This record gives sequence, structure tokens and C-alpha cells, in this order.
Amino acid sequence: MSANGHLPDPRHRPLDLDGLATFPIGEREHLVKREHFGKVVEPGCSAGDLLDSLPRILGAERLRALAEAIATSRARGAPVVFALGGHVVKTGLGPILADMAERGVITAFALNGAAAIHDFEVALLGQTSEKVAETIQDGSFGMVGETGRAFNRVCKNAASSGRGFGRALAEELATGNYPAREDSLVYRAVRAGATVTVHVSIGTDTVHAVPEVSGADIGAATYTDFKILAGVVKELDHGVWVNVGSAVLLPEVFLKCVSVARNLGGKVEGVTAGNLDMIQHYRPKVNVLERPVDRGIDLTGHHELLVPLLRLETLRRLAAKKAEKASLAKK
Repeated sequence: MSANGHLPDPRHRPLDLDGLATFPIGEREHLVKREHFGKVVEPGCSAGDLLDSLPRILGAERLRALAEAIATSRARGAPVVFALGGHVVKTGLGPILADMAERGVITAFALNGAAAIHDFEVALLGQTSEKVAETIQDGSFGMVGETGRAFNRVCKNAASSGRGFGRALAEELATGNYPAREDSLVYRAVRAGATVTVHVSIGTDTVHAVPEVSGADIGAATYTDFKILAGVVKELDHGVWVNVGSAVLLPEVFLKCVSVARNLGGKVEGVTAGNLDMIQHYRPKVNVLERPVDRGIDLTGHHELLVPLLRLETLRRLAAKKAEKASLAKK
């Protein structure tokens, strides 16, 4: 500032834009065209018509791409694995995912501890999820007796038998008094022949803080499942891995399983990975969609909307592939 209080002349003045070069719009490459636009469908239209009406842009195209990858993998006999966080079960998707296992679409599930807990409570009561903001105030959060005792029993059985956490949980649901087990993903998936594993970090789940819990049993049960899942991943060539709602634990487990599988001679090549979540997190992005696989597809949105749409589009594409194969066989 000068002595008389005046500011110095500005260093930068507005550019003269008269010399800008332009070109005709017809010469520009356009990413969005009217053939990509969404189509209007009438109320009461079929699910297929609704799916076909979605714009061929961004998320809708990624949904189709993931469905096509799953359908292609299953048509050629390659595995499809879904890794699930607890919110997936809490939003009522267990029966939908179980149906995909029963149809032979999903061949394995990897659950975190919260997903397993919610699924267990659904099998027991047909209900789950508590008011955490209220129960944390008096220390009653996570302290229901039946869930804690059952998971303690499951982990002891898994540790003593070497069957693994997921299998022991399925056997508990199959043989015990669980009136709503037909709504359980774990029970129905294992009954259908799918592999189910449960992966926990001690201290992250409510059942780790109940009386008589054994950290050794929890560790042994989930470690067996880590080795089982590594075997699943070792056979994942040209298959699909879909991470749904786990931001940290299962992406880390997947990355380690890929490394173990390749170290033991598995190629784990030609794999497509998907990540479905309400926001995209760092670890699913790099440890699921980028580092370990050939192609990554992200879908951002609510699980209770994305998963049913993905199921329908996958089943449509599988049916089309089967019909095409049958037609070719007749020629």
C-alpha cells in the first residue's frame, strides 16, 4: 500500500476473450445421446420393462454390466461370491440373496459378524436391530442373553470341530428351535449348497462382550473361515466378487485371500468385482475394485434398492443365455 493509502494496481486484469477459438458442435464427440435416455413406462409394467427403461448412462449401465458379469460367470460355471456387511441383512435382503443361492447364482457368502448376528436374530424371532442411541446410555446395548449365548456355543462348536464359523452357525439354525429360520440367509444358503463364512475382528461385535465368551474360540472359528474363504478365492478365476456394505473388514479379508491364493499357485484372473454401498469408501475402492481384480464396478445407492434390481437383471440375463444355448443346440 502506498503512503497515501491507495492500493497498488492489480496484478491481473480480465482476459480479452475475443480471440478464443471455437468449433462447430457437430464436430464434438458427445458422451450422452438421446438413444441413451430413459424411457417412459406405464404403471403396472413388467419388471423387465422397468429395467429396460432405465437410462443407458452411469449407474444404470453399471448395474447392467455387473449383472452381465454375474450371468456370464455362472453360465460358464465360475463362482460368484457376495461379501456382506450387517446393514444388508438389516434392510431385509436376506431372503432375496438366499433365493439367488437357491437358484445357483451366488455360490458363496462371506459375512462380517454383524451380518451373522442379525441373521441369527431373524431366524430366532423374525426381528432384529436395536435402538443403539437409547440402549448405549444405560449399557444395555448388545446385552441380550440369547444371542450372546448362542454365538458362544457356535464358536465353541466351530473351534472344537474345525468346521468353521459359518458352517457351525448354519448347523445351529438347522437343529435348534428357530421358528423363523426360513427367513435366514445363512440357513437357506448352506442348505442350498453355498459356502458361508463369517469374519470378525474381536471387540467389534456385541456378542464379544457377554459372560463366558471365549476369545480363543472366536479366533479359531473365524480363522478357519478365513482359510475356507481363501480356498474359495483360489477358484475365483473368471468369477465375480461383490462387496455389499462392508467398508473395511471384508475388503481387507478379500485382499489377503487373493494374496494367499496366488502365493499357493492360484491365478485368480479374469475376476470382476462390484461394490454396492451408499457412499464409496477407500478400502472397497482400492482393495476390491482396483488392486486385486481385472475390472471393478461401483454402484452407489441404498442396498434395499440396488440388490433387488441387480437380482432381477441378473436372472433375466441368465435366462437369455440359457435360451440362446438351447436354441443353438437345436440347430
